[in-house]
Amino acid sequence: MPYLSGFPSSYWKQSAPATSYPALNQDAKHDVVVIGAGIAGLVTAMQLTERGYDVAVIEAGDVAAGTTGYTTAKVSSQHGLIYDTLIRTVGEESARLYYEANEEAITFLRHQVERLDIGCELETQDAYLYAATSKEQAMEREVRAYERLRLNGGEATEEVRSKLPYDVKRAVVLRNQAQFHPVKYLQGLAQQIVHQGGKVYEQTRAVSLESNRTPTVILENGHRIEAKKVVIATHFPFHDFKGLYFSKLEVHRSYIVSGQVDETFPDGMFMSADQPSRSLRHTRTEDGRLLGLFGGENHLSGHETETMQRYQHLADFARSEFHVESFEQFWSAQDLITLDKIPYIGQMTADDPNVFVATGFAKWGMTNGIAAGLLLSDLLTGTPNRFRHLFDPTRSKLKTKDATQFVKNNADVAIELVKGKLTKARRRADELQPDEGGLVTHHGKTVGGYRDSEGNLHLVSTTCTHMGCDTKWNEAERSWDCPCHGSRFGPTGEVLEGPAVNPLKSID
Repeated sequence: MPYLSGFPSSYWKQSAPATSYPALNQDAKHDVVVIGAGIAGLVTAMQLTERGYDVAVIEAGDVAAGTTGYTTAKVSSQHGLIYDTLIRTVGEESARLYYEANEEAITFLRHQVERLDIGCELETQDAYLYAATSKEQAMEREVRAYERLRLNGGEATEEVRSKLPYDVKRAVVLRNQAQFHPVKYLQGLAQQIVHQGGKVYEQTRAVSLESNRTPTVILENGHRIEAKKVVIATHFPFHDFKGLYFSKLEVHRSYIVSGQVDETFPDGMFMSADQPSRSLRHTRTEDGRLLGLFGGENHLSGHETETMQRYQHLADFARSEFHVESFEQFWSAQDLITLDKIPYIGQMTADDPNVFVATGFAKWGMTNGIAAGLLLSDLLTGTPNRFRHLFDPTRSKLKTKDATQFVKNNADVAIELVKGKLTKARRRADELQPDEGGLVTHHGKTVGGYRDSEGNLHLVSTTCTHMGCDTKWNEAERSWDCPCHGSRFGPTGEVLEGPAVNPLKSID
């Protein structure tokens, strides 16, 4: 059985040079402040600087430190079993618009990479969705949806059977999609933004937003940035109480392992419609080796503690089906899904014309994120955009299915809130071994504990600083994950992922 050990690390992050943009350590004023240096934030900033706007991008970590740096990096309009669903929930016209928005994002990416000469390993690939064990009826409906919407693709069962080494019951293809190196792309955008007079600040965390006549972003270090417009592109909106975004987003976590494969590895990008899901693609390393990327095993964030077995399941799959002998990296990503499966991109609330948001890309941020950047830059400059109403975050008419999902999401939060308060530790803090964490008792109370590899013990309160749910230990990532809204904290309590902006309370 393949053995995975050590800390997770993203191939994309490891195979790109580190960035070194300065932190913002003074008050500032700009036309537009973009919070978040992921794909949506940097595409937005790039478009605005090219139109002559004074733009600053602030990032709590470094460029591509969030989900963009931990994705499978498929640039595709094929988003699982989405088009039949959209036809039934929002109608044929809106379903076609969704496809066109994502296709335009792919075309934009190709032209931009060529125009700016960004070396990000962009290459054209077909994208395949298939059912191997179940979902045949759902796949049949999806094939018909492709026909109704006149998508560039269609039925591809025999084609996929000739490519994959295991049985496939039904498959569909979208032609002329793409894959790339997401971190190299974002680093190229950041360089261009600065070259054109924009600002990029790393290690600069926003903790609050005063949204008056002149929006003001408050930084963790106490400094303030005034702006005419603010874009919140932080994946999960850190300013989520405005518009109640915490109640309208479901948070999922998924996993990836990479390992060397031979030249018989199938060309194309693959995604199974079955559960547990399986995602396949390849990439070529700088020294010429071919890596297979095997993804899937998604679950609600914070609802699993023994997460290492998720990686192991993917490793077992890669070994049994593609004869992968050893694994080089393994990493995970967090994704947000809206009530109707369509991202929220636009004005954050109906009553504030100066604050904009991009979130809820439903695991497909490489195209939805670019589409977000294109739409936001048009909205901020008063340019007409035909996708405005499709992605409008303030769309208020909840259809029956959306309302049901809304109730379910928030009922799950209420259950987790109560469950966390009732969970008690089963061992003492001094029983933790090096590089081990979990709930422990300390002076008669249940707290979070982690003993690092040097033997030092770190204790924290497990109460999430966002809305008070109790976090759970994630053994693979060595993190405390919130099951309510997806906030994540390091083993010593530092914020890894929002919406929380404050660390867990440290305990002596």
